Amino acid sequence: MPRTLHPGAWWLWALGLATAASRTTNPLLLALILAVAGFVVANRRGDAPWALAFRMYVLLGAVIVFSRVVFRIIFGGGQGEIVLFTLPQIPLPEWAAGIRLFGPVAAEQLLGGFYDGLRLATMVVCLGAANALANPKRMLKAVPSALYEIGAAVVVALSVAPQLIESVLRVRRARRLRGGAQKGMKALRAIVIPVLTDALDRSLALAAAMDSRGYGRTGTRQRGPRLLTGFLVIGGLAGICVGVYGLLDGTAPRYLGGPVLAGGLALAIAGFVLGGRRVPRTVYRPDRWRAPELLVAACGIGTAAVLFITSQVDAANLYPSLNPLAWPEFAALPALGVLLGAAPAVLAPPPPETT
Repeated sequence: MPRTLHPGAWWLWALGLATAASRTTNPLLLALILAVAGFVVANRRGDAPWALAFRMYVLLGAVIVFSRVVFRIIFGGGQGEIVLFTLPQIPLPEWAAGIRLFGPVAAEQLLGGFYDGLRLATMVVCLGAANALANPKRMLKAVPSALYEIGAAVVVALSVAPQLIESVLRVRRARRLRGGAQKGMKALRAIVIPVLTDALDRSLALAAAMDSRGYGRTGTRQRGPRLLTGFLVIGGLAGICVGVYGLLDGTAPRYLGGPVLAGGLALAIAGFVLGGRRVPRTVYRPDRWRAPELLVAACGIGTAAVLFITSQVDAANLYPSLNPLAWPEFAALPALGVLLGAAPAVLAPPPPETT
């Protein structure tokens, strides 16, 4: 039956795909991840305003790839054996030694910029897929009580892009109904002002609605519990940062890795629990985790796990060689792991229509 899937499941799925994309620069695998994300969005996207923002993230990814390639051309793309063309080099002063503007452009450096840009663009598109599939307002229900105010700010920030897309579509539709035939910069000037006005009106309406519901009014707070909560949260986050650094840095002492990370997590969780007791909050019709939610989240986590295991066992297939230049290889194991991420297009229930 059509129903709205828990937004946390879609975010876990998308973060799993983004994590898998961060483990490789193979353009074949990255293109497969993009195809999987687009396939799931096309099959399980609703007609809500935030579902229209996926195209914008795809365009943003294309801009990222183009920018990375242009950056390699401007700031030296000649570190390689296969020189494609040579641009006039701009001399720089001595204090800018090591930086080169233009000059010879090699295929190895261009491909390196393309691979890096495609990886970053794929991660952005995966997060855009989560924005297109998950209801940001329902996501606020799953935020712990201690982080409710921060979660509301994050939800508002995440919904800015979808709301702008909806405003642009509504203004363009109104112009067509009025017989507006302007194109190019003239049409842009006619669209920008109404869109900004609409965004300002929505912001004022949201602020009035939040103020009428008592948002931000927490009443009287005792100084002692507030300081204890802040100490636990800040100390826990600091411990998490140090623990992650200890795990990533092979030269760091062992006690800076797992033990410090576990201690930081414990302190942060204790601070969140203590802070949540001071913020009474009720939820109307809470979202439940059922079998489809678990399966969708498992698909994303499974994709990330397969790419992580592959990077530990046979990383050559994940990182194509640039020196010497070689064609990317398409291995079966990481490809199957990426294809696992396409299962939510069938396992997730179809979204209900809102119009």
